Amino acid sequence: MSNITLYELPGCPYCAKVIDKLDELGLEYDSIEVPRAHGERTEVEEVSGQTGVPVIIDEEHDVHGMPESDDIVAFLEETYGA
Repeated sequence: MSNITLYELPGCPYCAKVIDKLDELGLEYDSIEVPRAHGERTEVEEVSGQTGVPVIIDEEHDVHGMPESDDIVAFLEETYGA
């Protein structure tokens, strides 16, 4: 099991941006696919307080429900980049 969990929706361009960064940095992560309907996204809402994706959890760095692809990419680069 990885320390990073990504909540995502297939076909979401913002999610793809985060996945590209995770792959670029060679990071292992667990992916949780959320339902299309925002009203059914209870799990992601519980961890982040909102229903949008992408959202990551990084237990090792005490990140519990970070939303916004630009913020996530910046965090990943700063934390795991060279």
